[in-house]
Amino acid sequence: MFLPDRRIALTYRVLTVIVIAIGLGRITGVFAGDVSGTEFLFYTVQSNILCLVWAVALGIRTALDLRSDGVRGGSTPSARGGGAVVMAITITMLIYLIVLVPISFTQSSGYTPFTLTDNLIHIIAPCLIIGDWLLFTPKGRLRWYDPPLWALIPFAYLAFAYAWSAAGGDFGYDRAYPYPFMNVEELGIGGVAVWLVGLTIALEAVGFLYVAIDRVLGATARRS
Repeated sequence: MFLPDRRIALTYRVLTVIVIAIGLGRITGVFAGDVSGTEFLFYTVQSNILCLVWAVALGIRTALDLRSDGVRGGSTPSARGGGAVVMAITITMLIYLIVLVPISFTQSSGYTPFTLTDNLIHIIAPCLIIGDWLLFTPKGRLRWYDPPLWALIPFAYLAFAYAWSAAGGDFGYDRAYPYPFMNVEELGIGGVAVWLVGLTIALEAVGFLYVAIDRVLGATARRS
């Protein structure tokens, strides 16, 4: 699937920037005038910031290409770089839906999922970025070795989070870990390892699915 119309792409990308910025403004307290630095320590916020930067880059590239090359065609700074961003925010959505929401229903944490802010940063922003990749990014450029490279983003976050915790930092409310499946005190090293290995396998499978979709759509486009 590829929609080679830069006017539509530019409109979509401007709206994406606005929506992601609203979500970030709400979760970090910017709109309330009470900015929470703690929120910037979470993968969710960091991945949304990555998407915001990427959406701005896409919009700029699209506007420049629209002016120089006309309406027809696709515009992206890097199809493979875009794949990395798509994978990074897909992780945000899947961890939220598959891990964090079920935990909130089984534990009396007081956390209420599916609020407007939660939906913006965990569901709507990921869907917009995935939709952009499906609709406006030329296909057939991803490689089968890309998913392991994309995994460097969440693994870099794991290293950051554990380093922050080891240095005495917390993630708000005296929490030493940002997410329950990273809690070494409660799960033990083995328990955390099982979680991380399982999540890595599942998310790599999604990454390879993205590559397969890209290759199939790219081959279809070349035949048409």
